[in-house]
Amino acid sequence: MAVDVLLGLQWGDEGKGKIVDVLTSDYDIIARFQGGPNAGHTLEFDGIKHVLHTIPSGIFHPTALNVIGNGVVIDPVIFKKELEGLENLNVNVNGKLLISRKAHLILPSHKLLDAASEQAKGKDKIGSTLKGIGPTYMDKTGRNGLRIGDIELSDFKERYDKLVAKHLQILNHYDFEYDLESMEKDWFEAIERLKQIEFIDSEHYLVHAQKEGKKVLAEGAQGSLLDIDFGTYPFVTSSNTVTAGACTGLGIAPNKIGDVFGIFKAYLTRVGSGPFPTELFDDTGAAIQKAGNEFGATTGRARRCGWVDLPALKYAININGVTKLMMMKADVLSEFPTIKVCTHYKYNGEIIDYLPYNIEGDKIEPIYKEFPCWKEDLTSKTSMSDLPKELTDYVEYLEKELETPIVIVSVGPDRTQTILNNF
Repeated sequence: MAVDVLLGLQWGDEGKGKIVDVLTSDYDIIARFQGGPNAGHTLEFDGIKHVLHTIPSGIFHPTALNVIGNGVVIDPVIFKKELEGLENLNVNVNGKLLISRKAHLILPSHKLLDAASEQAKGKDKIGSTLKGIGPTYMDKTGRNGLRIGDIELSDFKERYDKLVAKHLQILNHYDFEYDLESMEKDWFEAIERLKQIEFIDSEHYLVHAQKEGKKVLAEGAQGSLLDIDFGTYPFVTSSNTVTAGACTGLGIAPNKIGDVFGIFKAYLTRVGSGPFPTELFDDTGAAIQKAGNEFGATTGRARRCGWVDLPALKYAININGVTKLMMMKADVLSEFPTIKVCTHYKYNGEIIDYLPYNIEGDKIEPIYKEFPCWKEDLTSKTSMSDLPKELTDYVEYLEKELETPIVIVSVGPDRTQTILNNF
């Protein structure tokens, strides 16, 4: 049985959590393959808003198993708070949540290193969420990291102390104050809660599940333009957010990948620093931010807003092998007289339709096509035939330009406000 993959095609915050939640009833296993608590997957149903950071978005469904893969980095303190939030909603995670022994742990000292490094960059900071993600992945690639499976070993505390000693030596090079002892108390308490979740050899588990005919959906975090290799480096995350990351982050063979669902907004947003060719600095950008409630689910930071960018979308579709598209937040644009789409860039005096190596500053100028907007509330619409012609024309235009079908159009934050289009 092939494994389907769901991921974001922009700079994150595309609405992956909602779509995973919508699709979960069709799958037996939801498996998160990379990232950590820097992610914020928002789901809304029954009048309640839920934000998940590490736990897969299928946790609210009664039958789905949820696997945190080896490519994920886990902060036990944040993870414990997530569990407590679910318990307050009477969500029973026992037997429904499994963690790979090969997933790496975020230590308190990783968070201190993250904050010290970002502070030292001054005006050149990259916009880190300060969750310790980068330093944890650095220890992973440097072969120094602590993993979930190490918790089960008799010398776990000695391994922890050895790694922390290394971190403290690095911190001595920064002008940075910290209180590690108070952070460690909460961390070790959270480790005890973590032990109550079942640890698994996830690659073996998932291969066996595929052989049994179980349907698996691999859930990504962040977005393709934040990929460590293919994103707008250095303003990126520390993991591979593209389809290939599902292979390395879960132990899925490349020839076992089935459909690749690519999520994008009807416009474009970005949190933190980094290039953004179609960013709007005027009242329209502010209006999109307000209408879309564009504030980070993890950090609370305001998201920068702009028009949808076709060269960037085509790039993301190609590197991921996207088979089906899902467009989010169409309802947000209802109040605008017209909307724009970036169709090409003017780059070094040449008109191009692809994402070049450097898209910073004045090196690149977006070229736009303007469309009439749908001046109609979409939130109660239930089918494509109910949608205004301006919106269906917009969908058809994007499908033609992107050469990929748009199978879902989201018209509101709730799981019920989701329109299927030949899906």
